[in-house]
Amino acid sequence: MADKPGDTLSDTQPYVPAAEPPAAAPLAVRAAGATDPGRVRDNNEDHFLVAELGRTLRVRQTSLPQEPTQHAGRRAHVLLVADGMGGHAAGEVASALSVETVETFILNLLRRFTNLKADDEGGVLADLRAAVCLADARIIEEAEHHPEFAGMGTTLTLAFVSGRRLFVLHAGDSRAYLHRGGVLAPLTEDHTLTAELVRHGELRPEDARRHRYRHVVTNVLGGHQAGVHVDVHRAELQGGDTLLLCTDGLTDLVDDARIAAVVAEEPDETAACRRLVAAANDAGGRDNVTVVVARFADG
Repeated sequence: MADKPGDTLSDTQPYVPAAEPPAAAPLAVRAAGATDPGRVRDNNEDHFLVAELGRTLRVRQTSLPQEPTQHAGRRAHVLLVADGMGGHAAGEVASALSVETVETFILNLLRRFTNLKADDEGGVLADLRAAVCLADARIIEEAEHHPEFAGMGTTLTLAFVSGRRLFVLHAGDSRAYLHRGGVLAPLTEDHTLTAELVRHGELRPEDARRHRYRHVVTNVLGGHQAGVHVDVHRAELQGGDTLLLCTDGLTDLVDDARIAAVVAEEPDETAACRRLVAAANDAGGRDNVTVVVARFADG
């Protein structure tokens, strides 16, 4: 894999926040997502989330003439893709549970997330990891109550944006990419058997795409036992950046060069999502495909 524009943290390492940088205006964010079952499968086990976090004041009664609803200027954004796995529609259940759990957890911590300071980062990352681990536990619990869902699991790639800070939490073989200056760079590493073989020098990267074990995922939410390893990646965003989250239904069929070309050519995030989904389907559409595209601009 190419060098990644950001720092990677293991979930076993303590997070030490960087010194507070000079204040910079937050970036304007436009984001969209799309999902499609593909050309082969009848059901779609992927799910995604595009959410904006903000503070809202709802005035119930006042003697002052003012708007009944007022919004704070600060916003944070949560972007997420999840690729479920398991028979009898269990994968769809697992990925849906992961999205719902993360969404609810973050909503309950709204105040903390929308005005992130450098010395808050460690706590916020701990909260986001806790949300992922809670989703893992919910999937395991649901499978215990429904034997037909035994072993169900899901990948999860989650991006949290506050100001110019980007954090990506990741488990599985969905991916996050950052497109900057015409270069598409991966922010995540796949948790698959073939990826581990490549990292240990036992398999050439060019052979990984065709390897018979390329779809054996080694780290997911749920599965046959509780406990998930959460990779955390951090980057500083710039105006003109584009963030892409996607499931392997895209990356298995469309190479990085083609993905980069679509991201660069299509300025509209909704249209970019549609074109990426179409590219996967045109290449055979063997799997469900889900993409989330976020554009960042100086205000």
